[in-house]
Amino acid sequence: MAGWWTPDTKAKPEVDSIARFGFEADYFKEMKITALKPYSRVEWICMKGYPDWINTTLTFELEPHQKGCVLLFHHDGWANYTPEFASCSYDWAMFFRSLKFLCETGKGHPYPDYNK
Repeated sequence: MAGWWTPDTKAKPEVDSIARFGFEADYFKEMKITALKPYSRVEWICMKGYPDWINTTLTFELEPHQKGCVLLFHHDGWANYTPEFASCSYDWAMFFRSLKFLCETGKGHPYPDYNK
């Protein structure tokens, strides 16, 4: 996560633990890890962050592919399709681009450099 989302990552790979992701001096997100199946599935519920994010569920699923794997991502549970939802969708695309760079070159572009 630190290599492609935000360098300010504090997380333990344990179900029911709280992962903290910092983005600015005074802004962070906290995610409760609700599922963790190595090489297959990670699921979080947002506990702290932008109000529209609270209680949303983020799921990362890996499926085998002949060239490695495919990442299926869901960010579900939004109460409304707000401007924050639109912004979040765009930002996730940029961060997954960062993840792609990390996997292919060993160097991602996490926050704040994810749009480079």
